[in-house]
Amino acid sequence: MEFKEVLARRRSIRKYDDRPVPADVVERLLDAALAAPSSRNSRSTRLLLVDDPALVARMAGMRDYGAGFLAGAPLAVAVLGDTTKTDLWEVNAAIAATVLQLAAVDEGLASCWVHVAGRPRCKAEPDGESAADYLRSFLPLPEGCEPLCVIALGYSDFRPAPLPESDDRARIVRLR
Repeated sequence: MEFKEVLARRRSIRKYDDRPVPADVVERLLDAALAAPSSRNSRSTRLLLVDDPALVARMAGMRDYGAGFLAGAPLAVAVLGDTTKTDLWEVNAAIAATVLQLAAVDEGLASCWVHVAGRPRCKAEPDGESAADYLRSFLPLPEGCEPLCVIALGYSDFRPAPLPESDDRARIVRLR
């Protein structure tokens, strides 16, 4: 698939059918994400792959808003940053997560990002338990690593409406 087609097809999909993602596809996705650029080649991003349906469903409880659809995904990847490697771990993890999502499109998969870093588990309790601490309570997050996001992956069971018209070019400022 041409890169511009990958970009055009990437959408946030929150509904998946129950087909498992083949192991060879998963490996290509992980390889792509790990090949993403990082600040000073720090390679601070870590990936935690979860394909156990019960664990993926439990992960959906990390936030009471915007994460429930995870329960229907056959695969979730927690994108983590090693805070001991660089203070830019969030940027590095975001780049890797984006590459992972683009690689998913190239493999015929759908995905959706659920933000974790800095988010409370309950929207009405912003100072209560964090989404990251909830995940840490049952997932083996490596010491020194913080989760940036969780990417849900699977085969789409949904056809999104076309994107609304937008004057995207208006967001460009040219200095000459």
